[in-house]
This record gives sequence, C-alpha cells and structure tokens, in this order.
Amino acid sequence: MTKRITVTLNNEIRSLAVEPSDILLDVLREVLGVKSPKIGCERGDCGACTILLDGKTVRSCLILAVEADGHEITTLEGLSQSGLTPVQQSLLKYNSFQCGFCAPGMVLSATELLGKNPSPSKDEVKEAISGNLCRCTGYEPIIDAIVAVGKKAGKRA
Repeated sequence: MTKRITVTLNNEIRSLAVEPSDILLDVLREVLGVKSPKIGCERGDCGACTILLDGKTVRSCLILAVEADGHEITTLEGLSQSGLTPVQQSLLKYNSFQCGFCAPGMVLSATELLGKNPSPSKDEVKEAISGNLCRCTGYEPIIDAIVAVGKKAGKRA
C-alpha cells in the first residue's frame, strides 16, 4: 500500500508515492535522481548518506521516506545551486579530498556547524564531522579547511 508524501527537496516541492518500508536514501537516489547521498554502510555509521533535514544533518539510510513527509531536505546539489559555497571553496583550496566519497557528508556537516557557530575551533569541527568517515585524508586538511572558513567569517564580522 503506497503512501503519497510531499517534501521540499533542494527548494523544490516534490510529491511522490512511496511504500511504507522505503528508505529515504533509496528514494532520493532511485526515484528523485539525487546522487550526492551515497550508499555506504547502510546502518548510519559512515555518514556517506548525510543530508540536511530541516537544516539538521541526518543519515538518510536510517529514515523511512514516509518520515520525511512535509519536511525540507537539502543535499549537496541544493547547496551548490548557485555555485560553490564557501565551505566547498575552502575544501578545494586545502586539497581536502582524494576520492571524494565522503565529501557530500563532510560539506553538509560543516555547513550545519558553521550555521550554528560561524567561527568554530578545531575541536568543534572534529566533533561536527565525527560521524563522517574518510579513508583517504587523515582528516587534517578537512578540519583545516572548515576552520579557515570560520576564521574568514570572523574577520568580516
């Protein structure tokens, strides 16, 4: 028995029919065509499927699509609609990624953190991205890039 849900996906209202057991990650990728949330561990440990749900990071592999009904979903595609964000620009400048598999989750986690705390410390950045596994970089260039965004924001204030 399908259920009709409506979500705001990257600033666009989308209405679709889902099964009660459909996982949000699968619906995003297979039905709605959004590819930045990645399929990783499928149990919420790696952060590859991270999205913003009403502005807060969540693991889309742990949420049923029906639970997203009436909510706002932002993915990397939504953040980048007008070009690279300051977070993305800094991550590029610091050469923060090798394979890029973790990049969407890292960007969304950093975006949420910087929205709450425009000038975070290294420890606060580490805490914010702790749910996102990266097997390539050792995390330091990612942390440095996010801290740099905060320092730049602090100079403008």
